[in-house]
Amino acid sequence: MNENKKMTSIARKINMAFWLKRLGDVLAVNLLLVCIATGFFFYDAEESIPKDKNVFHREIQKEKSSGDIEYVITLADKTTLRWSIFDYAEQLRIPAYILLTMEGIHLFFALFNTRIIRKQMRPLNDLAVAAQQISYAAYDTSKFESLEQAIANAHADSPDVHISTGDKDLQSIEIALNNLLLKMKESERQQARFVSDASHELRTPISVIQGYVNMLDRWGKDDEEVLTESIEALKNESEHMKELIEQLLFLARGDSGRNSLHVSEFDLSEVMKEVWEESCMIDNKHEYKLSVMDHEVSDGEQDFGDTLKMSGDMAMIKQSVRIFVQNAAKYSEKGSCVSLGVKKAENVLSYIVQDDGVGMNSADVVHIFERFFRSDEARNSETGGSGLGLSIAKWIIDAHDGTIDVLSRPDIGTRFTVSFPL
Repeated sequence: MNENKKMTSIARKINMAFWLKRLGDVLAVNLLLVCIATGFFFYDAEESIPKDKNVFHREIQKEKSSGDIEYVITLADKTTLRWSIFDYAEQLRIPAYILLTMEGIHLFFALFNTRIIRKQMRPLNDLAVAAQQISYAAYDTSKFESLEQAIANAHADSPDVHISTGDKDLQSIEIALNNLLLKMKESERQQARFVSDASHELRTPISVIQGYVNMLDRWGKDDEEVLTESIEALKNESEHMKELIEQLLFLARGDSGRNSLHVSEFDLSEVMKEVWEESCMIDNKHEYKLSVMDHEVSDGEQDFGDTLKMSGDMAMIKQSVRIFVQNAAKYSEKGSCVSLGVKKAENVLSYIVQDDGVGMNSADVVHIFERFFRSDEARNSETGGSGLGLSIAKWIIDAHDGTIDVLSRPDIGTRFTVSFPL
C-alpha cells in the first residue's frame, strides 16, 4: 500500500511537470497565431492602397469616443484610409473561441493523467521492488550456504559433475555453474587428448632415432653403408621432430593469445603467385596451375588485371596457402594437377586450392581441422605428416575472421575455398 501511494505521488509530480510543459506550448502557439494574424492585418491594409497613389504618412490612432484602435494611412493627396483593428478581431472571434475552447479542454483533461502515468510506471516500480527484495535476500545466508555445500560436495574428477541444491531461487546460478563446469571438463578432455596425441607423435621419431643410434653403436661404426643410412635417417627424423615441435609451439601460443598479427595491406594474388612459383620449383612430381579471376596465369606473367588487396598478416596468410598446397600435393598421385586460384565477389576475397587426389568422405571432412586428426587414407599412405598443418591453417584464417569451405569426394579430390571479408 505504501508503495502504491509513493508511486502515485511520483506520478502526480511527473504529470504536473508535463501539464506545465503543455501549457507553455499552448501559450507559445497562441502568441505565434496572434503574430501571424497581425501580419495579415497589415498586409491586407497595404494591399488596399491604390497602386497610383503615394503614401504620405502611416500611424496607429485610438478613437477617444469609441476606444477603437485604427491603422491610418494618409496619402499624398490628403486622402485618409482607415482600418479598424477591432473589426478585424471581430472576424476572428469565432475561430479564436473554438481554438481556446479546444485548448482549454485539452489542458483540463491533461490534469487527470496521473493514473495513466502510474500504469506506465508499473514495470519500473515492479523492477525496483524486485531489486529491493533481492537486496534483502542477500542477507539470507542460508541459501548461499546450501549452494556452497553443494559446490564443496561436487567431485572434480567425476565425468558427470553436477551442482544442485533444489532451491528455485538459486536455479539460475546453478545453471550457470553447471555450464561452466561442462566447459571446463571439455577443455580438460581436449588438453588430455592433445598431450596424449603429442606424446604419441613424438614417441615414433624418438624410437627411430634410438634404434639407429643403437645400430651405430653395435656395428655401424665400421660399416660405411650402415653409417650413411643411419645419418640420413637421423637427419630426417630430427627434422620431423623439429617441425612437429614448432607446430605445437605455434598452436600453444595461439591458445594463450601470444600469437600476434602484423597487419598490413597486400595483394592476395601476389601471395598466391609466390606460392605457385615455389611449388613449381621444389616439386616436379605434380603440375601446378594458377588462375586469377578465372584467368589462367602462365609462367612469368605479371599482369593480373584487377588488384586483389586485403588487410592482414601477409606471412601468416602465405603460410596457410602453403599448408593447403602441401596437403594437396601430399595426397595426390604423381603427375596430377594442383590448382590455385583467387576470386573476388561482393565484399569477399577468396583463394582456392584444389587437387585430384584421394579425397575424403563426409565423416572425415568434419574432423580434418582437429589437431592430430588424419583420415584412414592419410594414415595408410606413406606421406607421413603430423596432422597439425590444417589446424594451424584454420587458426590463421580464424584470426583473420575468414571462413573455410571444404568440398571433397573419395577418389575425385578436394577443394578448399578460403574467404575473407573486405
